Amino acid sequence: MSERGLNTVSFAGHVASSAQFKSIYAEGMGLVEETASYLDGVGRQASKVLPRMASVLYAAESMRLTTRLMQMASWLLLQRAVNNGEMSRDQILSEKSKVRLDSFNVDKTAPGWNDLPEAFRDLIERSLRLQNRIALLDREIYRPEDVQTFQPDNQNSVQAQLNLLQTAFGNS
Repeated sequence: MSERGLNTVSFAGHVASSAQFKSIYAEGMGLVEETASYLDGVGRQASKVLPRMASVLYAAESMRLTTRLMQMASWLLLQRAVNNGEMSRDQILSEKSKVRLDSFNVDKTAPGWNDLPEAFRDLIERSLRLQNRIALLDREIYRPEDVQTFQPDNQNSVQAQLNLLQTAFGNS
């Protein structure tokens, strides 16, 4: 490995164990829990009384929100695994190729957006801000010239996520 590569690994390890990472990790996992609680409770009730356009938008946006959060949680778990010495850089690069941090944007001009519950829109906004912060951290750790391009097999995205989570938690 070149000296430059050694510096990159060291930097990645430093960032993953930094207070910045710990803060983002806690925020991300907290947002996952908060969103799950909202969607299973108050949000479920609120969605039942929405006008038709808002109801359709709510269904679509709740799927995007959930997917966005799962992608971020996967990334955070991978970084924690690297920090704890549970995965090598090659393993992380292979698994990281399945994580998308640059998609799932929101169209706030869509019909029905303003009819969505304020708490739901707030969760979406917070997830987007966190997604941007995680994507920035990802770019700091894994500069494009340091990362090989991986093409995932023809797995569906749900199976890819399950495999990623299984890798992060081990084969229990």
